[in-house]
Amino acid sequence: MKKIFRETSSKDWKNDFHTIWALTRQHLPRLIVAILCSLALSAINGGIAWLVKPSLDSLFVEKNRTILFLLPAGVFLLFVFRGLFAFLNNFLMSSIGAKIVKTLRQALYNKLLSLPISFFSKKSSGSIISRVLNDIGSLENLIANTARNFFVQSTTVIVLAVVALLRRWDLALLSFTIIPLVVLVADRFGKRMKKTSKKTREFISDVTKMVQETVLGIRVIKAFTMEEKMRSRNDEAVSRHYRNVMREVRIREFTAVSMEIIAGAGIAIILWYGSYLIINNKLSVGAFFSFITAIMMIYTPLKRLSQVNNNFQMIRTALHRVKEIFLLDDEVSGKIDKPKIEGHIVYDKVSFRYPDSVEPALKDINLEIQPGETIAIVGYSGSGKSTLIDLLLGFWKDYTGRITIDGLDIRDYSLKSIRSHIGVVSQDIILFDDTVKNNILFGRPEATEAEVVEAARAAYAHEFIMDMPQGYDTYIGERGVKLSGGQKQRISLARAIIKNPKILILDEATSSLDADSEAKIQKALESIMPGRTTLVIAHRLSTINKADRIIVMERGRIIQQGSHDELFSSGGVYQELYSAHRQA
Repeated sequence: MKKIFRETSSKDWKNDFHTIWALTRQHLPRLIVAILCSLALSAINGGIAWLVKPSLDSLFVEKNRTILFLLPAGVFLLFVFRGLFAFLNNFLMSSIGAKIVKTLRQALYNKLLSLPISFFSKKSSGSIISRVLNDIGSLENLIANTARNFFVQSTTVIVLAVVALLRRWDLALLSFTIIPLVVLVADRFGKRMKKTSKKTREFISDVTKMVQETVLGIRVIKAFTMEEKMRSRNDEAVSRHYRNVMREVRIREFTAVSMEIIAGAGIAIILWYGSYLIINNKLSVGAFFSFITAIMMIYTPLKRLSQVNNNFQMIRTALHRVKEIFLLDDEVSGKIDKPKIEGHIVYDKVSFRYPDSVEPALKDINLEIQPGETIAIVGYSGSGKSTLIDLLLGFWKDYTGRITIDGLDIRDYSLKSIRSHIGVVSQDIILFDDTVKNNILFGRPEATEAEVVEAARAAYAHEFIMDMPQGYDTYIGERGVKLSGGQKQRISLARAIIKNPKILILDEATSSLDADSEAKIQKALESIMPGRTTLVIAHRLSTINKADRIIVMERGRIIQQGSHDELFSSGGVYQELYSAHRQA
């Protein structure tokens, strides 16, 4: 897909056309049949205009009674076939548009999965969702209508122009003088449409972001009685989008009005000159009506062709917003896959600063963790604890120094390999709108049902799961909304347990639990920690007393390390943290 969306200027319409063609070319058989239907439609329209002269001359001049019966039947059959070919053309073009949207949505979703964490730290989730749903969704009808109008109307114009030329070339050339005006007006309004369409896409993105933030933050909104404030913000976002949509409507309708005025002027000139020729016996009535039928039929597709440019500009705008994502670089991954590791971790002179941040998050970190060792990492908020873990998971690559697992730089491991050996239980619990069982299986999809139950028991979750309406098959809602904080944490822990990782990361793993649940989880953790390299991040220092070693961090540096007794007796930050915790 990245090959299709090449890096070019937003003004490079030739490349945009290439992109649209590359997406459409994948459905070439349907496109060919649709084009053939377009040609058939154009031929029928040309045939209708051509047959006006012989029909009128035979019926009204020669008084041919046979035509009296053949004409209605012929007209009926032509319209039947025109309807059938129009249906096939519309259906095929719409299916091509739908297939392109399907392909783009699948490709964009896959692309999102492959992007680094840095992208998601810069873009709001609402903006990303808007591009997947709104921008790509708008392409379905736009591509179908634009392609249909381009092929059907352009071939119809050509066929009818030939009919007009054959009937009366001087009248035809006179009528064609309006075409430069049509092109000029279409180009002028098309440029405005592209600019306006870009803003519309941005404004609908704001609306989507508002809705998404409201749904996710509804508890906070209600708790702080911020309904009116959020309603006001949403009204403003919706109004901005509405105003810009109406600008699009005005541009589209002004284009149509301009085409009507140009067409009216052209037809008026033709009627005057044609009537002059008839009065002077230089043109038959049948030939004139055949010609005027062709011209009248030309003006309709010409007006539709003028809208093709507007639609093309709207397609370009949507594609440019989607292209921005496709052109981003994927996560950098090494090539080494190791089915088994020991869990020996070394941070060697590691420093890191987040993008757009002045102060470094980590400064010259040197830390060695032996296989099977339990390390607790403590410190005030913002000291760099979570950043230390994020680097180990390969979420950020632009750090200095080296991080190794079993002596091999983690940047040389494939991302799938390195992450398959690490289990994470985070304070930010993410569960999916699925069953309890499937959420636990997220840790290891191939696990058996017995292993799911075993993991749930180890996390002290089996009992409350069995009390739920459908047990393990109960749907828990978006982000586990149907569960309490402690229940969500225990399912999250079961998900990590079933993965059976060699390295276990517990980031505030008991932060959402009451005292009883915390005690149970601590027993569960103590039973699964042996034999695993475990990194525990905690503010509640009572949970880390049994760690082999405690690392104390401050402003991105390791300032103390040792056992609880050693650190407490030596004073400093650890003693402050522990004393503050006991007084809380």
